Amino acid sequence: MPCLRLLGLCQYQTNKLVRIQSVRLGSLKWSLNGAILLVICIMMLWNKQYQEFDLVVSSVTAKVKGVAQTRLPGIGDVVWDVVDYSGPVQEKNSFFVVTNVIVTKNQKQGNCPEVPLKGRSCRTDKDCEKGAWDQLSHGIQTGSCVKFDVMKKTCEVSAWCPIETKTTPTRPALLAAAENFTVLIKNNIRFPAFNFIRRNILPEMTAAYLRSCHRANDSLCPIFRLGDIVREAGEKFSTMAVEGGVIGIQIKWDCNLDRLMHHCLPRYSFRRLDEKESNRTLYPGLNFRYAKYNTVNGVEERTLYKAFGIRFDVMVFGQAGKFSFIQLILYIGSTLSYYALTTIFIDWLIETSCYSAEVGRNYSEKKFESVRDGRQCIICVSYVDEKDVRLLKRSQKKSLQDIKPKIVLPRKEDTAHLRAVLCLLQPDVSADPQAPLQHESDPKCRRPAWCRCGRCTSSSLPQEQLCCRSSDGACITSSPLFEQLVLRRSLLEAVLLYQEPLSPPEGGARTTALRHCAYRQYISWRFGIPPEDAHPAIPRCCVSGIREAYPSPDGQYGGFKPVRTPSTRACANGEL
Repeated sequence: MPCLRLLGLCQYQTNKLVRIQSVRLGSLKWSLNGAILLVICIMMLWNKQYQEFDLVVSSVTAKVKGVAQTRLPGIGDVVWDVVDYSGPVQEKNSFFVVTNVIVTKNQKQGNCPEVPLKGRSCRTDKDCEKGAWDQLSHGIQTGSCVKFDVMKKTCEVSAWCPIETKTTPTRPALLAAAENFTVLIKNNIRFPAFNFIRRNILPEMTAAYLRSCHRANDSLCPIFRLGDIVREAGEKFSTMAVEGGVIGIQIKWDCNLDRLMHHCLPRYSFRRLDEKESNRTLYPGLNFRYAKYNTVNGVEERTLYKAFGIRFDVMVFGQAGKFSFIQLILYIGSTLSYYALTTIFIDWLIETSCYSAEVGRNYSEKKFESVRDGRQCIICVSYVDEKDVRLLKRSQKKSLQDIKPKIVLPRKEDTAHLRAVLCLLQPDVSADPQAPLQHESDPKCRRPAWCRCGRCTSSSLPQEQLCCRSSDGACITSSPLFEQLVLRRSLLEAVLLYQEPLSPPEGGARTTALRHCAYRQYISWRFGIPPEDAHPAIPRCCVSGIREAYPSPDGQYGGFKPVRTPSTRACANGEL
């Protein structure tokens, strides 16, 4: 047994194909295959599916240049250079430019009234809690209620005094001239998988080029005017400068590292990142505070700046691709399944009314092989008074004569068998095959209820309760052809000799072989080529006639046994 299992593994199975000789279908097939191949090639070249890809790794530095002069209330004219408007802290991959300020001068440590915002007024000292503070406080309460002005009283706090009172930025922005400032962006990238390094300042860019280049004339220029950045982001610089905001500078690297199509250049785009339309009253724009400290007469003072401005975030993304034989093979393998669309479409076309119905039926019979459930036994029945063949599902309760057919199929003639039989009959024809059928009933035998010809014998097995007719009439056994094609001994012996030319059966086995060969002759005569997976059933009257002509020596018969097609050895050794 283990050896048989191992041999079972040493097998190769392949699909069965049906070849249709048709110019139209062949032309349609190659046209569809050509269209699919064209689409596959276009998509491969368009999406570069033959390449291996790697994502970019980058670093960014920025240098802002520009000088502006503004008049600050209470201070006068002030010149702003890069140190003043860049803010105290520079974040990674971003830079900040101050565009508007609120200045509170000469603040000192001391006690002063709190700004009278909502819920901060008081009447007596009992309304002020010493040491209390909250998120909107500018200092720590001292516990005293003091006058803020002639009309209002607020709690006194220990803080930097005087407290900042103005919160609304100036319109127009004080540093609106920042629109003309410029920034040099230096971006270094690397693709680790290919060990490829590049920067946005290309090798051919000289110092003279950088002093004169302008983005309007050269899209690769790494120096940008702030007003142009905001304008290309779809915003107006003078409006955005009042309360500030966030602008994104996007650098995209889409690189092809193949030798014949090598290119790796940056593309710049800009967009606003912060919300400007919704929730305008809730902390709009962008601002922060910082202070400048000094000492006057031994006392530390500071000037507080509430700075509004625009933060520019530089975002780098992209990928590089390089030819890879493995990726090409994977893409080709994944696209081979698209050719199945041609088969699906042509199969649908043949099986629908768009094509010849006869060709479609013939094609379906050749291509599809129906296999029924092995637990179901489909019986094939052929009546002498009908041209078609019935397929029945065997029942243990009803006789075959009373079971309704599942399907009715046209009878397929076995032309090879017909020619062979006619050749064997030709030398010795003693009966007229055109003689009319004669119906003779045996008065001694009681006719079963399911019998229509009057010659069937009774049987207790439902699968053997079958007549040669579907309606009342003459029995097929009364036909001269039954004698000539089924019972004639010389014909049966010739068939057996043809099947077993060197070892014909002898003795009792010869009679059994003749009987079973007669069964086979009847099946070939009346069923032609039986349908697939159907078991031909011989009527009871015919079985009785064959058994009378070639009886069993012991009078025992095996009865009806479903067999798809009786083989030569089955005709000699087994019962149908």
